[in-house]
Amino acid sequence: MLTRREDIERRTEELLQPIISERRFELVDVEFVKEGGNRYLRAYIDKPGGIAVDDCETVSRALSELLDREDYIADSYILEVSSPGLGRPLKKEKDFARSMGEEVEIRLYRPRDHEKEFRGVLTGYDGVRVTIETEEGESLSFEKGEIALIRLAFDF
Repeated sequence: MLTRREDIERRTEELLQPIISERRFELVDVEFVKEGGNRYLRAYIDKPGGIAVDDCETVSRALSELLDREDYIADSYILEVSSPGLGRPLKKEKDFARSMGEEVEIRLYRPRDHEKEFRGVLTGYDGVRVTIETEEGESLSFEKGEIALIRLAFDF
């Protein structure tokens, strides 16, 4: 049984898919979240070479029309369409496959050995466990359920 949030995200993904496919973009993620006093419906899109502001605008306009017509979200919300950005979260199977061998940051819900944040090269993902190799050459494995966030690491 899907939660209300999951249902909204799933239905929005279904609406977005033809819009995204037609433009040869990739739908990275959809999230329906509450931040402060506002609800946000966010769609993250990408394409080789990166997404431009015009791309986001075009998708936002097309999606907005469909959302108005379908009208399945009772709450008021702010629609945002953007690129996943530098710290792109890994959520789907294809995200992990594409990021194999890349450096990632992992944030856990609860500390492990007094640490909540880990960084290393993604060396394994089987749908249940994520494995990284740290700078020190140590192999660490995490259950997907204990990970609050996993994203590509970036240095400034």
